[in-house]
Amino acid sequence: MSQWIYFFDLWGTAVFALSGALAAGRHRMDPFGVIVLASVTAVGGGSIRDALIGATPVFWIRDPNYIIVILATVLACLLLVRRPRKVPEYILPVADAFGLALFTVIGAEKALNMGLSGMIAVVMGLITGVGGGIIRDLLCRQVPMVLRTEVYATASIIGGIGYTVSLAYGMGEKTALFLAMTSALFIRLSAIKWHLSLPAFDLKTKRE
Repeated sequence: MSQWIYFFDLWGTAVFALSGALAAGRHRMDPFGVIVLASVTAVGGGSIRDALIGATPVFWIRDPNYIIVILATVLACLLLVRRPRKVPEYILPVADAFGLALFTVIGAEKALNMGLSGMIAVVMGLITGVGGGIIRDLLCRQVPMVLRTEVYATASIIGGIGYTVSLAYGMGEKTALFLAMTSALFIRLSAIKWHLSLPAFDLKTKRE
């Protein structure tokens, strides 16, 4: 992994850790609960990805800097956000959107570096982007965002496709990463702002 992608990976870890910490604050968890929720949100998706593609030990075990970033983010959140109820409603979904865009592209990039196909790279990008959020929401006893009608997984899939297709057509790695990340982020933020959603699958059973 090149240095600038590694930097983006750490940044994405901090963003998702913040998302998990804010979710813990909204559910009035103690400091240990904040650390747990921030950690699973930040490294959950990447851990599932690494286990699936055989990149073991998983990334945060091989590089403790990820744990340091998570703990530093949690500490900063605990010190600076003393009243979680005063945090604007949009902060959590926006932080989650940035993490989704970053991790989608990084997950796809890692899969391609392992010699996997473009289609699998898109899937690994999706798992990396949404896996931690799914674990976070389940621990908070909420229906994960990826399973609601919100435009969430769609943004990740489009970002992953954009990244793999751009590289396939000879675009530079930095440019491809920036464009794919920007497109995924734009789609997700647009969905948040204008409440865009996919049509729900509403199967109504006929009562006898």
